[in-house]
Amino acid sequence: MVAVLGTGTMGEAMARNIAAAGLGVRAWNRNRARAEPLAGAGATVCDTPAEACRGADVVLTALANERVVAEVMDQARDGLGGHPVWVQTCTVSPDGGRRLAEQATRLNVPYVEAPLLGTKEPAAAGTLTVLAASPQQDARERVRPVLEAVGSRTVWLDEVGQPSSLKLAYNAWVLTTVEGIAESLTLAGTLGVDPHLVIDVIDGSGLDSPYVQSKGPRMLDDDLDTPSFPLEAAEKDAGLITDTARAAGLHLGIAEVVRERLDRAADDGLGRADVAATYRVSRQVAT
Repeated sequence: MVAVLGTGTMGEAMARNIAAAGLGVRAWNRNRARAEPLAGAGATVCDTPAEACRGADVVLTALANERVVAEVMDQARDGLGGHPVWVQTCTVSPDGGRRLAEQATRLNVPYVEAPLLGTKEPAAAGTLTVLAASPQQDARERVRPVLEAVGSRTVWLDEVGQPSSLKLAYNAWVLTTVEGIAESLTLAGTLGVDPHLVIDVIDGSGLDSPYVQSKGPRMLDDDLDTPSFPLEAAEKDAGLITDTARAAGLHLGIAEVVRERLDRAADDGLGRADVAATYRVSRQVAT
């Protein structure tokens, strides 16, 4: 039995794939209505985190940030008597990952730090990449069926904190790519060239990528209302990236600019739009 705490975009998709793999699912979400559709996939929808965790072999958290994760796991305390393995998938700082591991020790449950590479579409397809580490070696085998249900690849690292470090490095590249596309399209349009041609000449080149071919057209079509990676989540990650870098004595120039652009977009009310909405800010800056 797997308890899934948090059934937003990522949590719902993972819960469906876990259920489809033949593993029992008990689901909880702060807004119960967001979890109700999972009943049709065979999941039991619960009213509290503790109820969802009772009898579970694995507890998977897919929540907004470190603070929320910590609060929800404290609320789940009374349901953790069977000592299920806690799989924590939220993107947090390396220190945040270690703090949550310490909380797991206090809760007397094994802990797997497991941030995810991928957005809405790979989550739905069960093709996420999982970055994982655990202080308990036997936890790896206990969570293997769950990780195989939600992802196509699991990369095991040596220590808690390392998966979060690698996730932040990966997301620094993701956000750099998004901002790079936005600025290239803005530059072309400002110079009197059809921005669609930028996407066209990149297509099939050594610098092409599915992300370019996905986000570029969405920017130009202003197709932002159905996010695969919400801008508010990207803004949070950009803050984690730059704050963690600063704490390590680094000043990441590109990441700092991306954070500024995402903060501005969120202030403009675009937090729930796709991260491609940074293109709107690039055009504003250009003018």
